[in-house]
Amino acid sequence: MTESKKQAPAPVPTALNARTQSRVLEISFDDGRNFVLPFELLRVYSPSAEVRGHGAGQETLQTGKRNVSMTGLEPVGNYAVKPLFSDGHESGIFSWDYLYWLGDNQASLWQDYIDRLHVAGHPGDTGRDTVAPIKSGGSCGHKH
Repeated sequence: MTESKKQAPAPVPTALNARTQSRVLEISFDDGRNFVLPFELLRVYSPSAEVRGHGAGQETLQTGKRNVSMTGLEPVGNYAVKPLFSDGHESGIFSWDYLYWLGDNQASLWQDYIDRLHVAGHPGDTGRDTVAPIKSGGSCGHKH
């Protein structure tokens, strides 16, 4: 018999700061990881049905979000936050797990988004067209 593998508890945020001037969400977790998530990334990867659709292949490519700001950030229980974006989008609920996943996968997510914009004929539609390589340790290479 093999012993079932126990899943480690999900990291919990210890600090959360929305920086409106630089348009980033800074989040620190209890496992020591820190992420700086640009509002544009949060907006284009919103977990809402408006962005994701209701199943595979129903995603809607978000364009024109280069300068999106966050006008508010509402807590959702003890497990998530709901950003309010300057373009009126406010239906995405970002769980701590999802924010951690966004931070952990930020480099590949940016590249995927840029690639999809180019294929759709929207090159230059993001502020991340010249993505700097992300260094390990949670740094996103964001230029301030």
